[in-house]
Amino acid sequence: MEIAENTALVVVDVQQGFEEEAYWGPRNNPAADENIAGLIDAWQSSGRPVVFVRHDSPKPDSPLRVGYPGNAFKPYVEERRGKGGGPELFLTKSVNSAFYGTPDLGAWLRAAGIRQLVVAGIQTNMCAETTARMAGNLGYEVFFALDATYTFDATGPWGWTLGAEEVARATAVTLHGGGFATVVRSAELIAAVE
Repeated sequence: MEIAENTALVVVDVQQGFEEEAYWGPRNNPAADENIAGLIDAWQSSGRPVVFVRHDSPKPDSPLRVGYPGNAFKPYVEERRGKGGGPELFLTKSVNSAFYGTPDLGAWLRAAGIRQLVVAGIQTNMCAETTARMAGNLGYEVFFALDATYTFDATGPWGWTLGAEEVARATAVTLHGGGFATVVRSAELIAAVE
């Protein structure tokens, strides 16, 4: 796998509010936070760009709402901000895609000549997947670090339910099989930039 010198790592919504299991329900992939931290470290030490995305939920009961402690990045992310040798962007959004945030992610990437992205973060099937899909549609080469994401059990129409691991697998199959992104493990990405 070829990872360009200016490939951006997009770290999506790694916020304290996602620790509230009573709100979200059971999650998968307990190693996700360690894998996300490893990717940030590898990107920063190699001087590659990192984008930190925060979800500012407009929902009054959301653990991710502005002014609530859950809106803040998890401590391991917050302590890494500003520590890299490469460019860094912080953006906020209130929808699923990081491409609809402030400041404009697409404009920042274009200005820097970035054509390749790595997506990691929370939730696998929501903001991480939506950001990866949009990036694919916009012509970026996208790597989706599946083991550096996690999600929760989900309920859909007609009472259908999926466990968090099934939800994550569905995302991986859709992104990879649909040509939106190449789904990889974080260790492969770290090895490629070291």
